Amino acid sequence: MTFWLLVIVLTAWGVSQLWGGMIRPKFFNTLLLPGTLFAQTGHVIGLLITGATISNTTLIKDDESAAPQATTNPQPRIPIIGPVIIGMLPLLACALGIFLATYYLDGAVGLAPIPPVVSDRLPTSLPGWWQLLRDLVTLMERMVGVLSASDPTNWRAWLFVYLLICMTIRMAPFPGYLKGSLGAILVLGVLAAVTTRLFAVEDPRVQTGWAVLNLSVATLLLLLATSLVIRGVVGLARVLRQNG
Repeated sequence: MTFWLLVIVLTAWGVSQLWGGMIRPKFFNTLLLPGTLFAQTGHVIGLLITGATISNTTLIKDDESAAPQATTNPQPRIPIIGPVIIGMLPLLACALGIFLATYYLDGAVGLAPIPPVVSDRLPTSLPGWWQLLRDLVTLMERMVGVLSASDPTNWRAWLFVYLLICMTIRMAPFPGYLKGSLGAILVLGVLAAVTTRLFAVEDPRVQTGWAVLNLSVATLLLLLATSLVIRGVVGLARVLRQNG
């Protein structure tokens, strides 16, 4: 769980940085408003739970970036664990958003049956890591196949994909909260280990958690791969135009 959450956070941050450099930040941040709403709600709840100061927190800044703004220097009353809670709740809020979107809208797309790749056991050998990379590529291929086969006239399918993109990208930590997010990842990893000891792997609650994790990883990896290709094509076009 710790490894996959780290993959999610870093990939979400990478996708956000790539698109922020290709299109106007104001348009990009406005487009992600549903994910921002969930992440900011989790952020504010974390501040309230830890007794921290809430100030200058907004969904959209009144400037050209239109970026969300989190409370700077919140000073939680709970030492050590306070920043971890503040960093954890935006992640959990976005995960809740993915779960709700899957529960109510996935029937229009059918992403849920995609065989999971994320596992509670990481490879211990170099061939095992190469196999994991191949499995991740296969996961993206299956996701593209499911999206391509969905009905393009079904608005529920488009809404589900849109919400999925918003929630996963907003799993990137807010500026100034990276340490808290990393601490939250470690805590969630420990909680996942405890949960798998208390409940059987076949338990629906455990399976639901891993399904959300699997869908988040698949979405972000596909977004990252697509973003890198688009960024490369745009950069190549600029070079050819300048030297043409």
